[in-house]
Amino acid sequence: MQPDMLLHCIKLVLGGIAAFLAILLWSKTREAPWVAVIAGTVTAYAGIVYNVLIVFGIAVEKSSVPAVAGINIITLLFTVIPQLFFIAAFIIALITRKRI
Repeated sequence: MQPDMLLHCIKLVLGGIAAFLAILLWSKTREAPWVAVIAGTVTAYAGIVYNVLIVFGIAVEKSSVPAVAGINIITLLFTVIPQLFFIAAFIIALITRKRI
């Protein structure tokens, strides 16, 4: 097995576990910071799946999709959106934190 393939498989398995647990938590909580963390985790896993599909040649990056600075817009969104969800979660948690 090639090292890259092993790394992708590990990312898929661990990301899948994280996304599964995040979805389970989503049904238990409605707190805004947690919902944002969950959305970031699920979106990050979607990005991992998309990247693996591209690497293994199952999906193809189309040249008709717009690019930003030479980066496919879909790849860029799957990279940026999870981080934005995490940033939002931390900001919301800081704002809503109860003072002792």
